[in-house]
Amino acid sequence: MTIPDMMRAAVLFGPGDIRVVDRPVPKPGPHQVLVRVAMCGTCATDLKIFDGHFPQTPPFGEFTPGHEWTGTVADLGEGVDELAPGDKVCIEVHAGCGRCDNCVVGRYTACLNYARPGKGQRASGITVDGGFAEYAVHDVKALYKMPETVSFEDAVLITTAGTGLYGIDVAGGYMAGQDVVVVGPGPIGLMTVQLCTQLAARRVILVGTRESRLRLGAELGADEIVNAREVDPVARVRELTGGDGADWVIESSGGPSVPEQCVQMTKRGGRIVFVAFYPGPITFDLSAAVRSDITMYTSRGEGGNNVKRAVAMAAAGKLRGARLVSHRFDLADIAEAFRVVRERDGDPMKVVLVP
Repeated sequence: MTIPDMMRAAVLFGPGDIRVVDRPVPKPGPHQVLVRVAMCGTCATDLKIFDGHFPQTPPFGEFTPGHEWTGTVADLGEGVDELAPGDKVCIEVHAGCGRCDNCVVGRYTACLNYARPGKGQRASGITVDGGFAEYAVHDVKALYKMPETVSFEDAVLITTAGTGLYGIDVAGGYMAGQDVVVVGPGPIGLMTVQLCTQLAARRVILVGTRESRLRLGAELGADEIVNAREVDPVARVRELTGGDGADWVIESSGGPSVPEQCVQMTKRGGRIVFVAFYPGPITFDLSAAVRSDITMYTSRGEGGNNVKRAVAMAAAGKLRGARLVSHRFDLADIAEAFRVVRERDGDPMKVVLVP
């Protein structure tokens, strides 16, 4: 593979000011890999970064965002023999420092050296340059070779699937024969629906407010869909579960009023998994959760080696990420892509940038 000296990259120069400029192609250091980016997805976190409201990102004028990318190995840094040029790869966003207490026990998305220069932690497109570029460098321990049966469109959602799977893993993982509610039919929610189906949940109930997304969720395996604009979602979930509530509620919407609904939807002795970020502090009846002996879990990102598991599920045809890719833009049109995501113009599901 011929590697040029320069590349196109989207650089954030200030809040709302992102420009595609020419930058030198980065060189992979020890234990790093240079990847020719095939496509990079966008999400709500990218909008926060674009607006200048996400903590611990590099300085304006230097930083290239983009944390949901996939591509082909172009070059290897010293000490890398797990991959070869030409391999198709997908990523984990987070590569922990490998030496703090959390990383040592495998909790690398909670790395204690997060965003500390020189400590080895990398969150691609968040604490270091990411995938809104023609080339990106990442640590070999956060890259996974993809089988030929997995397309780039599928792979760009693998990290998203890993996020849902990590939340399930943190909460115990075993849901066979149990009722599961997934709140929020965005990319994380829709990948999680597929995961719960493959983990033999007895019934998967998808709750949301956009009918088109709910219908897609039904196509991807949800047994019941609940439009919260048309019915009381708590009452409907209770009805579907014989009045008891769900064994699991997985909250991926980020709606400020949703945590209270989650408590009300959950069975006594059940569990709630929070994988969403919220626009600000939230309020819900914690005493009600205590009285019902509900266990609540949080998880950040795609940790616990769950991207590797998601790759295996995609290779077996059990995860359909490409079904979520609704819009494609050239990298030069990144500002327009962000507008489409923010304004929901054309009912976007997953908008991807192609360098």
